[in-house]
Amino acid sequence: MPAPLAALEARLAGLARPLLASGAVRVLGLAALCAAYLQGGLNKLVDLPGAMAEMAHFGLAPAAPFAAAVIVLELGASALILSGVLRWLGALALCGFTLLATLLALRFWEMPDGPARVMAANAFFEHLGLAGGFLLVACWDLRERAPGEPRLIAHRTAR
Repeated sequence: MPAPLAALEARLAGLARPLLASGAVRVLGLAALCAAYLQGGLNKLVDLPGAMAEMAHFGLAPAAPFAAAVIVLELGASALILSGVLRWLGALALCGFTLLATLLALRFWEMPDGPARVMAANAFFEHLGLAGGFLLVACWDLRERAPGEPRLIAHRTAR
């Protein structure tokens, strides 16, 4: 990287670091990343018939065990991520779940041309981005924590 660009990058990073490296921003970001899964899991929990109907709609049978598994996965993995306990595992679980659910529910390539296909394709690629975000959370969590170090919501920002 050319020296002027490197200097600019270092200066901008120095300005952004105090805000973006704070524990509050980290918690806010993780909560935002988990928001759809918290909302989805809670909605399924309070409307079990609706959750089973959703499973049946996607051809998952028997619907009740699939609905229960999805509720436990969405809420449990989100809790791992937000608590910091096995954060990497929760993030990998939601990454895999998101990829599988996206391939199951947003099969835009099978749809006729038109607005519905465009919307499904956009949602498909947005979900790929979400899965990528969870993959990065898992990578960063494993990279930043030394073996045997306890995991809390806030963790070190530099080694």
